[in-house]
Amino acid sequence: MNDWQRKSPLDWETYLNKLVKVVAVEKHDYEGWVLTVDPVSATIVLATFPENEKGSISFVMGHAVQKVEILQEADEDMEQRLARIIVPEESQAYSPEELERRKKDLKTWLETNHIPVGEQGEQGRTLSVAGVLTIEPPYGPEQCSSANEIILARVQGLLQGYLGQQ
Repeated sequence: MNDWQRKSPLDWETYLNKLVKVVAVEKHDYEGWVLTVDPVSATIVLATFPENEKGSISFVMGHAVQKVEILQEADEDMEQRLARIIVPEESQAYSPEELERRKKDLKTWLETNHIPVGEQGEQGRTLSVAGVLTIEPPYGPEQCSSANEIILARVQGLLQGYLGQQ
């Protein structure tokens, strides 16, 4: 186990949103903005933004890290840019009140169409359809999850149609 892997999550947190240079085994160097560090494997997730490109994500496995050097602190613009990678803008756009309204409207629509639906989770934020599919906020087709691919595809199609009507 190397020095990097021995660090605690609190130590790794000091590297978040910073431009770093990572020296890895076999003299490989990586440079990028630290998005996160996996607490189990100590893998560093780096974001880079080459000119005129969208940006890219790379991973440096924790066991390969020899040294991490902080090159620059992120300014407010860079922090927002990094945050958008983790949480896309669409999911940030809804207020708690709007999310509650979307959930209530979708639940009512599902019940009107005789689709069994309930709420689950501590705060009832997740909708459960027939006990085999869940819909997370902001309650769109992309937020559907089910082990049954047929039900998943059908409910996503219904949601697409429902959202198209609105």
